Amino acid sequence: MIEGQEGLTWERWFRIADRVEALGLDSLWRSDHFVSLMGHPERPALEAWVSLTALAARTKQMRFGPLVSPITFRHPALLARMAAGVDLLSDGRLVHRGVGGTGGVGHAMLDQLAHVVADEVFLGGVEVAVDVSERRQIENNRAHLLIGGDGEKRLLRIVAEHADEWNSHAAGPDLYRTKRAKLEEHCRAVGRNPEEIRRSWMGGLVIAEDARGLDERARWFKAFYTAVTDVDERSVLTELRARSWVVGTPEQVGEQLQAWQAAGVDRVMFQYYDLEDLDGLELAENDHGRGHRSVASHGRRDRRRPGRAIGGQCGRDNQRRHGVDGRQPGHIRV
Repeated sequence: MIEGQEGLTWERWFRIADRVEALGLDSLWRSDHFVSLMGHPERPALEAWVSLTALAARTKQMRFGPLVSPITFRHPALLARMAAGVDLLSDGRLVHRGVGGTGGVGHAMLDQLAHVVADEVFLGGVEVAVDVSERRQIENNRAHLLIGGDGEKRLLRIVAEHADEWNSHAAGPDLYRTKRAKLEEHCRAVGRNPEEIRRSWMGGLVIAEDARGLDERARWFKAFYTAVTDVDERSVLTELRARSWVVGTPEQVGEQLQAWQAAGVDRVMFQYYDLEDLDGLELAENDHGRGHRSVASHGRRDRRRPGRAIGGQCGRDNQRRHGVDGRQPGHIRV
């Protein structure tokens, strides 16, 4: 998942997109924030949906989407139309309507967006017209709604009622299990089978080929990532691990992902900060090629089916629940 508010330019965006397609990765995600979240307003920041529109026109194979679009940023009916238009432009490659919301107003708007129907969109009693092609796109994608967040009382209730996929940012597998248990409680309350909801987790990634490369990554993050600026360079990676980041060589990354698989995560979206480190994308794609990688799927891909993304994917029982080609239970892959 590209943190687009931390220095993303058109040159970098297109270079990343080209490499993702060349690697055969299935999907590319990006954040939706207007300015740097690290106190660096001078860093370039492409508007998320403008960049996704450009991606729809430029690429041919990979799927893509926001992770996530804060619901209070845009009117829910406008967001539904934007998503429908981008999906139409990309010939159906937009992955989900990734949305999230916090607080009473955000949760109410999120609930309203989840009630978008094929023929018309109502918000506050006002009907919003959509044309035939957009209406069909809304209808076709209604079953692919990703909702991100961990609020136990309201947000996870909305996930239980409406989501096709729940994306968590829980700090560690143990806390994730607590959030998952709460989601399952909500599912029981609304009469829904929790196994119908795909489960994903978003977290930071530091990956390098060897120990020397990891030392170089530590220096880069100390200079770039505000949360570790005051940390001794020798302790940077330790601090990021304490924040539940996945850190290490490709083999170590594969091992750490096993803990998330054991916690019930179906796939992982890695936050990717160094927008110039394209070689890291290839390492992430192959992070468990040495004994952990499942059957590759370099052939023809169903655009509606999940595959390899920027991040790991925990196989579990997804073939049974999601009809995924080329992925065997018990493996993690990117």
